[in-house]
Amino acid sequence: MKLRPVKLRPVKLRPMILYGFLGVSFALFVTAALRLRAADNEIIVYKTPTCGCCGKWVEHLKANRFEPVVKEVPSTAEYRRQYGVPDKLLSCHTATVGGYTIEGHVPAADIHRLLKTRPKAKGLAVPGMPLGSPGMEARRRDAYSVLLFHADGRTSVYQKYPGD
Repeated sequence: MKLRPVKLRPVKLRPMILYGFLGVSFALFVTAALRLRAADNEIIVYKTPTCGCCGKWVEHLKANRFEPVVKEVPSTAEYRRQYGVPDKLLSCHTATVGGYTIEGHVPAADIHRLLKTRPKAKGLAVPGMPLGSPGMEARRRDAYSVLLFHADGRTSVYQKYPGD
């Protein structure tokens, strides 16, 4: 029996290289997009250890697709100054998310809207501690407004919530 030489066909690597490159590119894109999304979901909350309503607000954030990182501090005043919250907007906790500052009992829906629309502003605030706001649930609801604030101290109403 006589063996015949086998003629090998050259393998075309270009399509395989192209598909490999596209696959790796897609995987990197998805990973980067997920990291950006996770960064917008992570919210750093500065609160005092004794404030119960702040803990309830954190639970509200968790229930609304945020990943709070709680930093218990002796006073939130330093963080309000650091993140540019005007004194007239003072509340009991300060948070940062996606490059914005959040002061007080701001509803998660308004934070999501802020991150989606990305207005030129410093952040959102709910001054004081209005009853009926997230973390301040009670039998009655006070009317309150979520304020959009700027670095120069200007504010505008971002969302209004009616009372009872």
